[in-house]
Amino acid sequence: MEMMLHYVWQHKIFPLKELTTIDGMSVEVISPGMHNTDAGPDFLNAKVKIGGMLWVGSVEVHLKSSDWFRHHHDTDEAYNSVVLHVTADADCSVTCQSGAVPHQLVLAIPDYVRQNYNHLQQSDQMPPCHDVVGELPRLTVHNWMSRLFVERLEMRTEQIMQRRELCNKNWEDTMFVTMARNFGFGINGQAFEQWAYSIPMSAVAKHRNDLMQVEAIFFGQAGLLSDEVFSDEMGEKVSKDMYFQQLKNEYTYLQHKFSLHPISPTLWRFLRLRPQNFPHVRIAQLAMLYHEGRVTMSSLMNATDIGDLFSLLTPHVSPYWRTHYTFAHESTATADKQLTKSSKSLLVINSVAPMLFAYGKYKSDEKMQEHALSLFEHLPSENNRFIRDWCAAGVACESAADSQAIIHLTREYCQKHNCLRCRFGYEYISRTPGFLKEEQDL
Repeated sequence: MEMMLHYVWQHKIFPLKELTTIDGMSVEVISPGMHNTDAGPDFLNAKVKIGGMLWVGSVEVHLKSSDWFRHHHDTDEAYNSVVLHVTADADCSVTCQSGAVPHQLVLAIPDYVRQNYNHLQQSDQMPPCHDVVGELPRLTVHNWMSRLFVERLEMRTEQIMQRRELCNKNWEDTMFVTMARNFGFGINGQAFEQWAYSIPMSAVAKHRNDLMQVEAIFFGQAGLLSDEVFSDEMGEKVSKDMYFQQLKNEYTYLQHKFSLHPISPTLWRFLRLRPQNFPHVRIAQLAMLYHEGRVTMSSLMNATDIGDLFSLLTPHVSPYWRTHYTFAHESTATADKQLTKSSKSLLVINSVAPMLFAYGKYKSDEKMQEHALSLFEHLPSENNRFIRDWCAAGVACESAADSQAIIHLTREYCQKHNCLRCRFGYEYISRTPGFLKEEQDL
C-alpha cells in the first residue's frame, strides 16, 4: 500500500482541507518532486512551503514514521536532503544523519482512490479501465500512446544490443538472429532464436553460394535431420527420400568440418500450426533469403521504402519445398510457400525497423532512426487480441506505432497490474468518489 501513498503524493490527490504538519504548520505543495526509482529519497527536487517558508529538497514517503528507522535512513547521508516526511501514520518523530529533524505530514489514502484501485486490480475484463478510457480527451490518449511506443522501442533496442553481445558484437549475425526469432511468429520464436545462435554464421558464409549446403546446415542445426525425430514408419520413408539423404550426408560432412552442435528437435512446436507455418517451411524460406543475400544489414538499410522491404522479404523456396511441408510428406499441390503480406509486415515491425533504429542509435545516425520510425508510422496496425480489446474500449489504432504501443501497454502495465504507473490507470483511479456506482446506475 506504500506505493499507493506514493501515488497520492505524486499526483497531489489531497483532501480539500488545508494540509498541516503534525505540529500544526501549514503545508503548500508547489511541486511534489521527481519520483526517484533508484536508491535514495522517494522524490527529488520537491518544492513545498512549510509555515510560509519555501523549502526545496527531497521528500520521503512511508506508511509509518517508524519505517524511517527500520530502513536505516537515520544513518544514511543521502537522506540529509529530506525536507518533508510524508506518512499515513506518524507513530514517532524522525531524525537525519546530520541531526536535522524533518517536518512530517500525515497524508491518508482517500477511500475512493483505494476502491478504484482495487476495482482495477480485481477486474477480469481487458482492459480493466474500459469504463473510462473511451471518454478521455484525444490529446491525453495520444500523448500516452506516444510515450508507450517510445518505451517499446527502447526495450526492443536493449534486447537487440543484448543479442549483439551474444553475437560477438557482429551486426550481421545480430540481424540474422533477430529475423530468425520473428520467423517463429510467436509460437516458435524462442526455438528459432536458439537455433540461430547455434549456427556459426562465419562458417555458413563460406558456403553461401550453395543452397543445398546452406539448407543442410540450417536443417541439421535445427535437429530435423536426426533419426530420433522420426517414427519407424517415417524413418523408412525418409530413408527413400533422396533430398533428405543428400541433406543428411552433406550435414554429416559439414558438422564434422565445423564442429557443429544442433539444438534439440523437441523445441519445435507443431500443435495447431497451419502447414505453411511449420518450422521446415520457415527454415527453407530463411535459407533462401540468406542464400540470396536478402537479409543483410546493407540490403535492408538500402531499401528506401516499405515496397522495397516487402520485395526483399519475398523468398522463393527450393523445388523440394514447393511440394513438401515436412520431410517425406509430398503434397499433391505445388506452392511456392511465399510469405503473406501480413507476415512481411510483421517481420518489418518486429525485425527490420527495430534493427534499423538500434543500429542508427549506435551510429548516432538520426536519419536512419527517423527512417525506422517512419516505417512504424506507415505500416498498418497489427491485428491481435490485445489490439481488438483496446479498440473495443475506444482507443483508435491506426498504425503499427499504435499497435506496438498497445502491445507494450498490455504486457508491461495491464498484465503486470502496473495501474499506478499508467496514465489511463491514473485517470481511472483519480475519478471522483462514487463514479463506479454512477456508471452502474446509468
